[in-house]
Amino acid sequence: MLLAVTTGLVILGVLGSLGGQESTAPPPATKAKAKAVTDSGRLPGVGEPARDGKFEFTVTRLQPGVGHIGGAYGQDAQGQFYLVHMTVKNIGDRARTFDGADQKLIDRNGSKYSADTAAAIHLDGSDSFLQQINPGNAVDGIVVFDVPKNADPVRIELHDSLFSGGTTVDLTRRR
Repeated sequence: MLLAVTTGLVILGVLGSLGGQESTAPPPATKAKAKAVTDSGRLPGVGEPARDGKFEFTVTRLQPGVGHIGGAYGQDAQGQFYLVHMTVKNIGDRARTFDGADQKLIDRNGSKYSADTAAAIHLDGSDSFLQQINPGNAVDGIVVFDVPKNADPVRIELHDSLFSGGTTVDLTRRR
């Protein structure tokens, strides 16, 4: 028993002394965030395509200030629903699933908002919840965000999957 305790203390002592040393190994590689830019070097705006992975996104319309979605059995916004209408095209060579939950809305202050997929289910024509898209096909969908009434969204970060680098669209510019 005494040998086990002594061995444990020695191991803890060695590990503790190593913790204070700086590692000389290079930091692990991080995945660079993909940013779509137009030929002029600026972010694409509303009406301009932006690509991430195997999807090409085109934000087609913005609809702020919606207080309720889905009729009598729908859902009320905590603040306001901000609806982002978009076309999502599969530019790959196999079926892919588009999920509105992977998208992020960013306001002027840099706050990031997650999509409200529960509200989107109540919205006719949303097509933003686990929508399978075959190669070459496109889906018109609506991604729903519940944001404060005074929020001022300026960008949307679009992802072909939860783990993709994403692409950003400037919501203040329209084609």
